[in-house]
Amino acid sequence: MVTKLTPEQAANWIEDGDAVLLGGFIGSVVPEAIERAIGERFANTQSPQNLTLLFAAGQGDGQARAINHLAQLGLVTRAIGGHWGLVPKLQQLAVDNLIEGYNLPQGIISHLLRDTAAGKPGTLSKVGLGTFVDPRIEGGRINAITQKDWVEVMSLAGEEYLFYHKLPVTVSILRGTTADENGNITMEDECLIVESLAAAQAARNNGGKVIVQVKRVVAAGSLDPHAVKIPGIFVDAVVVCDDPKEHMQTFATTMNPEFVGRSHSKRDGVTTEVQTEQPLIDAKTIIARRAAMELIPGSILNLGIGAPEYIARVAQQAAVLDKFTLTVEPGAVGGEPQSGLDFGASRLPQAIISQDQMFDFYDGGGVDQAFLGLAQCDQHGDINVSRFGSKIAGCGGFINITQNAKRVYFCGTFTAQGLQVTVDDEQLTIVQEGRQVKFVQQVEQITFSAAQALQTGKPVLYITERAVFELSSQGFELIEVAPGIDLKRDILNQMAFVPVMGSSIKVMDPSIFQPHFSLNLI
Repeated sequence: MVTKLTPEQAANWIEDGDAVLLGGFIGSVVPEAIERAIGERFANTQSPQNLTLLFAAGQGDGQARAINHLAQLGLVTRAIGGHWGLVPKLQQLAVDNLIEGYNLPQGIISHLLRDTAAGKPGTLSKVGLGTFVDPRIEGGRINAITQKDWVEVMSLAGEEYLFYHKLPVTVSILRGTTADENGNITMEDECLIVESLAAAQAARNNGGKVIVQVKRVVAAGSLDPHAVKIPGIFVDAVVVCDDPKEHMQTFATTMNPEFVGRSHSKRDGVTTEVQTEQPLIDAKTIIARRAAMELIPGSILNLGIGAPEYIARVAQQAAVLDKFTLTVEPGAVGGEPQSGLDFGASRLPQAIISQDQMFDFYDGGGVDQAFLGLAQCDQHGDINVSRFGSKIAGCGGFINITQNAKRVYFCGTFTAQGLQVTVDDEQLTIVQEGRQVKFVQQVEQITFSAAQALQTGKPVLYITERAVFELSSQGFELIEVAPGIDLKRDILNQMAFVPVMGSSIKVMDPSIFQPHFSLNLI
């Protein structure tokens, strides 16, 4: 019989010095009740102390939930995470050199859990070469107090790889939907599986503990064995959470059956109708329309957050969305990826696999086209989305995806903070320029290595509302300019460097700037 605990009792299972793996993706599959209880225990008793926090994906709401409960000085000594953007208090502890901190690729951490469980010394991969994770650059270390090398360069059969050392998991805190009396866990209401099985095995095989938050416990033998995602042999205790606020499907949605592929109900406030209205032509719409013109029917896609999210909307409005398969790195295949605090979930997915399996597919080159954000770009074509001064966003799955997708498209506005544009008679006008220059001499941190992409011959485009660039053998090359845009005033004067300019710079397709946009895909 599996042990049943309250959240407070589960918090008491954590001991000083434990390395705690926290499952979840933003607000999906997050064991919120247990994490809240651990934070409260420390606030009241100053125990446990000196924890190492391990997390593959970003977990939190940018304010107080998920890992934010644990971001307390003395509670944490070290944190190893894939995405830090949603845990500002933990960020600050690292920025202030009060804890050790590592930012490693999200897919690598999910694979490290699996390899740690298998008794391997770590994970060997090309992912991260030439980026800030490469030990010849930063080694994934966030601050000066972090000295240990978690990554090293190795040569195998004449090729360079990065070797990531195994993770010291002593406790895994996870979440499911239903447990039986033997501790078998199903996840029928969870919109993601993430790396739950690998995390449970890693803790168990390291002599540690596994605690899973669930909605209910049922009789032994009543669960479909095909539905069990974490077998009871790996589970030490379950916490039954009957508070829907601490067991939300995502941090934006209490429960939407469409996120797990079940037919929708009117009371859930969701709709299955295709939205066909044409949007106002703003900068993100222009970017999405231009990017959508690159779509190849039959492609398997990954769309990042921000401007790339609009691509699916444009494809839906053009009635061509069904010609592609959209995937999301934590495991959803097909359907419509969601945004905001619902990001990670997909509406009516075809399948949901584990995150480590999805990154097997991604790292092996399975994504045909990846459309990601463009936060900062330099004269080499390198991209930074992971760190801006004291703000540590983290790389998340960006390195895995951009390094291994067959074709990569970076999508974002040309400048940031205050940019306003209008479109009139198929001409783009910059009404107000953004205060922040995004095309700089040297990015603050290399999250995408242009040199690696050139070495492998990967096609790369950089798409903005006023210009399109290409990574070519000649360098970072300007290939298109929007109609109505002045090359010197609106492009060159807004960059910290001069791009390569070929003899045949084209005008962006005028249909992008028309009220009604259609896609004629080949």
